[in-house]
Amino acid sequence: MIDLHEGWQLAEAPLGADAAALAAIPAANWLPAAVPGSAHSALLAAGRVPDPFYGRNEAQLQWIGERTWAWRLDFEVGELAAREELVFEGLDTCCSVWLNGELLLQTDNMFVPHRVDVRDRLRPGRNQLLLRFDPALARAREVEAVHGKRQLWNGDSARLHVRKAQYHFGWDWGPALITSGPWRPVRRWSGAARVVDLHCQTEVDVAARRATLKVQAQIEGAGEQLQLELLDAQGRSVASQTVAAATPHTTLDVADAQLWWPRGLGEQPLYTLVARVLGGGRGLAQQSLRVGLRTLRLLQQPVQGEAGSSFHFEVNGQELFAGGANWIPDDSLLERITPARYRERVAQAAGANMNMLRVWGGGIYEHEAFYEACDELGVLVWQDFMFACGLYPANEAFQASVRAEAEAAVKRLRHHACLALWCGNNEDYMLAESAGVAFEQFEARAIYEKLLPDVCAALDPGRTYWPGSPYTPGGVKSSDATIGDRHSWEVWHQQMLPYQRYGEVQARFVSEFGMQSHPSLALFESVLPEDERFPESQTVQWHNKAGSGNPDGHRRLAVYLADNLRVGPTLADHVYATQFVQAEAMRVAYQDFRRRWQQPGARAVGGALVWQLNDCWPVTSWALIDSAGVVKPAWHTVRRALAPVAAAVRLEAGQARLAVMNGGAQALEVKLQLRVISLDGRPLAEAAVTQPVGASSSVEAVVALPVLDQPCVADLLVLDAASGHELARDCAWTEPFKFYRLGGAQIDVKREGQALLIGADKPVKGLWLQAPGVVFADNFIDLVPGAPRRVELTGSLPTTLQIVAVDHAARGVSLHRGD
Repeated sequence: MIDLHEGWQLAEAPLGADAAALAAIPAANWLPAAVPGSAHSALLAAGRVPDPFYGRNEAQLQWIGERTWAWRLDFEVGELAAREELVFEGLDTCCSVWLNGELLLQTDNMFVPHRVDVRDRLRPGRNQLLLRFDPALARAREVEAVHGKRQLWNGDSARLHVRKAQYHFGWDWGPALITSGPWRPVRRWSGAARVVDLHCQTEVDVAARRATLKVQAQIEGAGEQLQLELLDAQGRSVASQTVAAATPHTTLDVADAQLWWPRGLGEQPLYTLVARVLGGGRGLAQQSLRVGLRTLRLLQQPVQGEAGSSFHFEVNGQELFAGGANWIPDDSLLERITPARYRERVAQAAGANMNMLRVWGGGIYEHEAFYEACDELGVLVWQDFMFACGLYPANEAFQASVRAEAEAAVKRLRHHACLALWCGNNEDYMLAESAGVAFEQFEARAIYEKLLPDVCAALDPGRTYWPGSPYTPGGVKSSDATIGDRHSWEVWHQQMLPYQRYGEVQARFVSEFGMQSHPSLALFESVLPEDERFPESQTVQWHNKAGSGNPDGHRRLAVYLADNLRVGPTLADHVYATQFVQAEAMRVAYQDFRRRWQQPGARAVGGALVWQLNDCWPVTSWALIDSAGVVKPAWHTVRRALAPVAAAVRLEAGQARLAVMNGGAQALEVKLQLRVISLDGRPLAEAAVTQPVGASSSVEAVVALPVLDQPCVADLLVLDAASGHELARDCAWTEPFKFYRLGGAQIDVKREGQALLIGADKPVKGLWLQAPGVVFADNFIDLVPGAPRRVELTGSLPTTLQIVAVDHAARGVSLHRGD
């Protein structure tokens, strides 16, 4: 396999230009271009356009998506092999391809890879590839004119008729940048034989620690035998078979199987399945897959004492609460997302104790590096097919394209241990309901309830298929909280409930919920002109896309700020305040959802996936990590709420409600220590409770309190009853915070080796620590007198630390060793 990535050029082309017209484009018009790449990236690299993310440049660059772009490559070929193919792993989107002036291929679906036999078309010496990318939006509008406009949320209605990443047309968190180009590798394959497809179905006996692998391969070209070998995680051969190339299938048995587990429940050993095509006494071709040995089921069972049924996952016989996030493409220009960046983002999800990511249906079937990282780090993947927020067509041509797309995606991804579920779409059933479309008139059901499940059943029969997210079986409204999955947007969208009421909008599986915040101040200022760096500026508002067609995110954000905090006038004040509200909202949400996990037979809430983990550009959004990779305070509240052992405390009239959530496979005996303290630091009440907590369970306890006629903070500490080791902690405050003076505390910060010891003489809410080049093991912390917090550091030791908290202005603290 030979990469054809160097030496490409780009030029604007006449509409409908053929190969001769493209060849006639003047030499001076051609610019260097990278593959994989896009017209946007090539123009940006050449200095022909400004950064689309800076200021409001997005509006000035819409013309790029309206033009036709030609790509060309001259490449040399030596001796031709018995078989020669050109491989196009992804062409975005409406593309015509010529080799040496001869039309090879025409495409209209960016998700479908193509291989073309060129043995009779390649020639020794110089060859030329020409690609013409027509504007996807114009093509989509032509199709829309035939089949009619359809209802949708986000973007131009024509997007529904073209198989392209839907977020490129603009979303309520992303810009409209309609890219084109060879967005995935272009390669020449040269050889005598190849493994076209390698498929492995695993059957695992968990109790006996035995596994059976049913292996099938498809071979093209010369080849006499197929040798199959399975290597364990240490690279040792544990099973092998050699079969005739004419019947390339067999069974491999594995004794003492090393089981793959989601993070938090065990290790993630990965086996390597190697397929070698042999002929004439030598190897002709080879392909390998990394697989994990595990069982995985979606359980929908009765919930003790409640209506409906659960929606939760079981791996290797162990039920688990699926705590995680929704994933969107990590950049608007896809070619910029490197394998290292994928691994960094997935590692950040894992670092927040997440065990599931949902690949959302308005983006792409992600790069192999994403799924490899999830395999390695034990992060399950809920995989949408690429349909989002629209009433899609289901005509014959559209369905044929979708079938090819789905088959390619399933074949490529089905071997991954992380892959938990295939899902038909994002919010299309919900949109049909809101638009008043009768269930039987929702024509895309032919895709979601027939085409896609048929493809999955044929190509990946061991995996669960789910028609949509949200979806409720039986034609019941998707807002039903007692069955299926649900998007709980009563907070932020819909009636804009206070985030403190997340417990009222729980569901059997909450696959979307969220709260907005600004990105980090440094990232925000990097894309704001200096005279626009204030909270109400036009450019600040431009970088908040929330709202379908009429962005209103700034108004909604203002309501949540006004309800909870007093906010200073500067952009820095607003960054902290919005991130504070988001962090508190996520703390409440994850705690209230997870404490309903309860015990076997009573899995009232089986999972919670926040909208969203990441961003594709510098923006005010629901992301926990901004587009520079900087985690927000909410990342830390989620990390604590999803920890193997987590705690929650709520102040109620005359009592405190305590909860402990145990995600591990072992039961615990814990001691709950509660202290109630006035805002000026005086002790008001305390209590201690010893509580058993079952494996993979949550329990609650209620502690009576004296009548408190003043605002206070309740500090809950969870200790291992036997060792006294701290397992978790949480704080509850009298709210709303805006009503009370929370400043004036003396905050002491001492450095002890690779850690900080932080204490205060009065309660401190939401202490946020920042220092260049430093990763804080814990952050956005609450302090109470007599309980200093130790925070481990990774990275270069700082000499200066920036701190800010509610009613405590941002300031620098000088640190010296031992101080």
